[in-house]
Amino acid sequence: MPVDTQPPATDGPAPAADGPAPAAALDVAGELLALLRESRTEPRPDTQLAALALAVAADLPVLLWGEPGIGKTAALTQLAAALDLPLTTVIASVHEPSDFSGLPIVGDDPAERGVPMAPPDWAVRLARAGRGLLFLDELSTAPPAVQAALLRLVLERRVGALRLPPGIRIVAAANPRASAADGWELSPPLANRFVHLTWTHDNEVVVRGLGGTWPVATLPRLERQRLPQAVDFARRAVCGFLAARPGLVHRLPGNEARRGGPWPSPRSWEMTLRLLAFATAADTSREVLSLLVRGAVGDGPGLELLAALDRMDLPDPEVLLADPAGAQLPERGDLRQAVLDAVVAAVRRRPDRSRWDAAWALLVRAVETGAPDLVVVPATTLASLRREDWDVPASIERLAGVVSLSRRADRAAARAAARSAGVAGR
Repeated sequence: MPVDTQPPATDGPAPAADGPAPAAALDVAGELLALLRESRTEPRPDTQLAALALAVAADLPVLLWGEPGIGKTAALTQLAAALDLPLTTVIASVHEPSDFSGLPIVGDDPAERGVPMAPPDWAVRLARAGRGLLFLDELSTAPPAVQAALLRLVLERRVGALRLPPGIRIVAAANPRASAADGWELSPPLANRFVHLTWTHDNEVVVRGLGGTWPVATLPRLERQRLPQAVDFARRAVCGFLAARPGLVHRLPGNEARRGGPWPSPRSWEMTLRLLAFATAADTSREVLSLLVRGAVGDGPGLELLAALDRMDLPDPEVLLADPAGAQLPERGDLRQAVLDAVVAAVRRRPDRSRWDAAWALLVRAVETGAPDLVVVPATTLASLRREDWDVPASIERLAGVVSLSRRADRAAARAAARSAGVAGR
């Protein structure tokens, strides 16, 4: 018996499916996505972004260290927009060494002309544009062979036979090895070519941004009239510091992990000098300068240099002794202590009655304008320099109470410590 394969007849058109058509549903979804992307901006100072912008302006490669999803790529996008630079992103971990060293292309006569190394398309586009921001992402997940190929790109700006123009700036990003997918430690030669910045998030910025208001950082501006003085100051600071601390000219860390970060070498000190000149010309904050210096040569050498910079700004003891009434002493206690010690040392080197009296006047001024305990040691030393034919100045009487009170406090503290030690020993 034959089987009827025709569908059953219907009296009208097929019923329509419930809800809008798929295309219309996606249109509505697009409207919602557009609303979610709408946001406002507000000016907000950002120390991290200011340090990054200054290093980029100084034409130094920068490496941002931070956990995944913390906003490194967003910061680069904002910086590129602020500097009006096209952004080119290259994921280092998914490329081969030849993508950075160039692919060999055999020509008509390789024996005469050699075999040129052809650059990849992204490098050609950057060279044609003449300017841009090259973002090397996922650097810590690139294997050692790729890191070795990146050495020439980062330092010489060469990709194969192509040299990138001066208008190209390089910024890289990496995750710490503990949070990187199949992460590698950065090789010391590659690490020493970067200014390292640790990237963190600000809770308030994230909350306000998710609420629809994202910050726009104010980027540092270089002042043209400060350029010659900035260069002179940077050279004096770095050269004077290394002359006093020659052991820090080159110090390769013994720990493998630290070799993948900032450490002092002639190359990184040259970067530090450039950063210091740019920071001085831009009159940046102490926080920004600290991030840059420590990111170039490491925390220890960087903090030592920053302390040396503070001492460079201290007033000349001879100038203070010449006009004690008009002397301007530093506000910070450690710097004020250093100035007073330098004044007493100057009197010791060239003892004179008028200089001795002027030093006492400076100590009185220090008591009147700051913490009295800072003058105790300088006053004691200065008193020991008195000659028999020098009359005691009246100003000493204003300091006698301070010195006496401080000594009594020291003796009381020593007795209390002795009693505590005796009780503990029972």
